[in-house]
Amino acid sequence: MPLTIEIITPERMVFQEEDVESVTLPGIEGELTILPRHAALMTALQPGALRFRRGGEEFDVALSGGFLEVLNDKVTILATTAERAEELDAVRVAEARQRAEERLRNRESEIDVARAVAALERATARMKVLERRRRRPGGPPPQQPPVSPPPSA
Repeated sequence: MPLTIEIITPERMVFQEEDVESVTLPGIEGELTILPRHAALMTALQPGALRFRRGGEEFDVALSGGFLEVLNDKVTILATTAERAEELDAVRVAEARQRAEERLRNRESEIDVARAVAALERATARMKVLERRRRRPGGPPPQQPPVSPPPSA
């Protein structure tokens, strides 16, 4: 019996698919893979890349954290944010990562650090999804991130 997967954010239903062969996602204690007839499970998720297989094809989703429930071959992911690979723009992802790294270098308060770390984790998850999609046969050519001008003296 194959899996059914639902990926839900506060804004929308990202995926609702049946006949899924496996789901691999970033649990708080490491990556885990869910296969049909998996034991009931509930756990928190950390930011990272989720992938699932259906009909021999792989699909990638960038998650920014959330919760996973597995019950009776139904996998439900309640995510803070979830973006399918085809929704991601490599240039914007690279810019967001660069901004987060800059904020961490120039931190002004503890709140800024926490927000910058969360932004960096989201950008890193998105970059992983984009890289997997690019490496896949027939995947789109990679977009080039903008080149920063050299710092002035």
